[in-house]
Amino acid sequence: MSTLPNNSEVSDTGVKSGARSPLIELSGITKSFGNVDALSGVDLQIGEAESVGIIGDNGAGKSTLVKVLSGVYPPSGGSMRFRGQKVRFNSPLDARSNGIEMIYQDLALCEDLDVAQNIFLGREIKKRLGPFSVLDKQAMTRAAAEDIANMGLDFDVEREVGMLSGGERQMVAVARALQFAPSALLMDEPTAALSAEKIRRLWELISELKTRGVSILLVSHRFTDILSICDRIVVVRGGRIAGEMKPHEHPPAQTMAMMTEMMTGDRITEEVGA
Repeated sequence: MSTLPNNSEVSDTGVKSGARSPLIELSGITKSFGNVDALSGVDLQIGEAESVGIIGDNGAGKSTLVKVLSGVYPPSGGSMRFRGQKVRFNSPLDARSNGIEMIYQDLALCEDLDVAQNIFLGREIKKRLGPFSVLDKQAMTRAAAEDIANMGLDFDVEREVGMLSGGERQMVAVARALQFAPSALLMDEPTAALSAEKIRRLWELISELKTRGVSILLVSHRFTDILSICDRIVVVRGGRIAGEMKPHEHPPAQTMAMMTEMMTGDRITEEVGA
């Protein structure tokens, strides 16, 4: 059992051949908490097999935006379309049923369960035992071991998650999300606890997912994360989209200066990256 979904044929550029509309489209999305406006008219598109980076200062609205996309928060206003159809997510189950899977910064793993049990949490493999249906732990262990191996990793899937390193836990969360064969994978600060080697492996995994038609939305404070893996960067400031860019169209130093200017609203010298 492979954790890597094969959703569609894509071109070498990572864009689905013949695609005419975005996978996800937000129009005028707002979200208020009492008198506080966390999002104020957000317009955002995510293409099929596209990796989009979201960056912004603390409190800019990044986390609220991905939580609206993943169904944690219903929007206060605006509209959302998925493959051209208008949708409204009132829970993460609504988002999941439409093919959107979220990996939260805190990973949301059960530390007292082993790796295999976490990977199949909510999708347990069962077998018949007389008139009863019971968990098939051996089948889940075998499948989880294969999933982890397919991700280029090697650790015991029968170990409790609480005994794993931060990087190993991150990969368990990724493996669990991929069990649902998502069309879009949302990742909130995925490299926060990863070593350089595991970051490299995560980028390889994201690249492979894109070739299989999966869209990626990556929220990160690290400019290097956004620059190295994203096709497009969207900057959020004050609950709005301050701007966007394609990082490969400019030298890295110039891209970072442009992002900083959008994040802060302060003018950066034009000589940067020249």
